[in-house]
Amino acid sequence: MIMNPYISEFIGTAIILLFGVGVNANVSLKKTLVEDKSPWVLISSAWGFAVFVAVFVTAQSSGAHLNPAVTLGLAVAGKFSWSLVPYYFISQILGAMFGGWLAYLTYIDHYRLAEDENTVRGTFCTGPAIRNIKNNLFSEGIGTFMLVFGALFIVGPNIEISGTEVQNFGLGALDALPIGIVVWVIGIALGGTTGYAINPARDFGPRLMYQLLPRKNKNADWSYSWVPVIGPLLGGAIAGLTYILIVV
Repeated sequence: MIMNPYISEFIGTAIILLFGVGVNANVSLKKTLVEDKSPWVLISSAWGFAVFVAVFVTAQSSGAHLNPAVTLGLAVAGKFSWSLVPYYFISQILGAMFGGWLAYLTYIDHYRLAEDENTVRGTFCTGPAIRNIKNNLFSEGIGTFMLVFGALFIVGPNIEISGTEVQNFGLGALDALPIGIVVWVIGIALGGTTGYAINPARDFGPRLMYQLLPRKNKNADWSYSWVPVIGPLLGGAIAGLTYILIVV
C-alpha cells in the first residue's frame, strides 16, 4: 500500500521518536523496569532498530528519508527534487513532535515522578557531555556526514512523486537494515559527545514538545538547540557535495 509521501514521512519520523524517546525514558526515569540499567549500547541499538522499522514501513511511499539532513543531502547530490524539500522538512518535524508526545504518554506516570528537569529534557532531546559549541557542531556534523554519505551508496531511484522531474531516491525496504546498522554504529562509536542527534527533526521536534508540556521549572536549553539542527544540516550537505565530487 502506497501512502501520501508527506504522511509517510510524518509516520516514519513519529515511529523513530516513539521508540527513541521511549528507550531514553525507559533507562532514565524512576521506577521503570530498567531504571539504572542504561548501557549506551542499549540506547544506540534501540535508535538503530527504530530507524529500521520506520524505513521498512515508509520506504515505498516516500523513500523514508525521515531526517531533514538526509533530504538535504540527497537534494544536494541531485537525487531528490528541491521542490519537495520544504514539505518533507515540515512532515518530519511534525512527526518527531507526535512521536515524542506518544512516548511521553506511554511513560506519563514516570514523568510525573521525575524531579530532575535535566533528566526529563534528556529523554526528549540531546545535549553535550562537554559544552564546547565548535566541537559539538563538528561532532554532529561528522556523525551526520557518515549517515548521509553511507545512505547515498544504499539508496536507489525507487519512488515516483507526481509533479517532479527528478528521479527521487529513497531507501528501499531491503535497505532498511543497512541504514539501521549505520545509525547503530554511529551511536556506539561517535554518540558519546553530544548524544548524536544526527537529525534536526529528531532533536527540534521533541525539544519543542517538551517545551509545551505542563511541567514546572522547564529548561529546554534553547541556547544549545541550534547545534543539533545546523550541525546535521551541514554534515548532510557536505556529504551530498562529496558524493558528487568523488562518484558522479
